[in-house]
Amino acid sequence: MSINFQFVAEYSRWDVKNLEKIAGRISEAINTQLQLPRNSSAVVLLCNDAKIQKLNREFRGNDTATNILSWPCEDLKVATAGQRPKLAVNPELGDIAMAFEVCFSEASAGHVKLSDHLSHLLLHGTLHLLGYDHIEHADAIIMEAIEIDILAKLCISSPYTINDEIQ
Repeated sequence: MSINFQFVAEYSRWDVKNLEKIAGRISEAINTQLQLPRNSSAVVLLCNDAKIQKLNREFRGNDTATNILSWPCEDLKVATAGQRPKLAVNPELGDIAMAFEVCFSEASAGHVKLSDHLSHLLLHGTLHLLGYDHIEHADAIIMEAIEIDILAKLCISSPYTINDEIQ
């Protein structure tokens, strides 16, 4: 099943129509690799650095702007590193927030097309909603392999060989 992304633009510099196209491609590509509940959905807040810094401070205790944050509706992580998460049952996967300035500056610094970088980040945030993580090395290997494979299906190069700082 594919994912329906609902975008809430809080910052005017975001190109929502372009993101909807990106989201459609990501949704189809995810569908070829992962099992999802019927009518899966995620809400994506499109904000600026100040807003995401506030969210990062409030929810993670980090007082810095970041590219993307995610809040899954259900905890799908498993206790053992290197294991795939449990399958999602709830079609409401959760919420994602993306910061324009950080995303734009990362793409620019990495010499990556903004649409490719946003594709990676939307995929990355969605995988977090599905219980994937990259804190433990064994988990990072699984998550990054999925990202690389799905992005390759979209003719997007691996973000991990282009710029190791974009993770």
